Amino acid sequence: MQVSARNALKGTVKSVVVGSVNTEVTVEVAPGVEVTAIITKSSAENLKLAEGKQVHAIIKSSDVIIAVD
Repeated sequence: MQVSARNALKGTVKSVVVGSVNTEVTVEVAPGVEVTAIITKSSAENLKLAEGKQVHAIIKSSDVIIAVD
């Protein structure tokens, strides 16, 4: 796999929550560090996502916003 994005994190699928249109996928990228993404249900099915599968979380956004109370 080759991709131009520089923010690619290798990890393991920790959970897959399937909805009627979208699927929530949580990936553990380091012990205790998780990234959660919402993708289309059809994409999750095409990728055959399941707990324990090795994946890459590729972060496309050019902005990161941090806030505190």
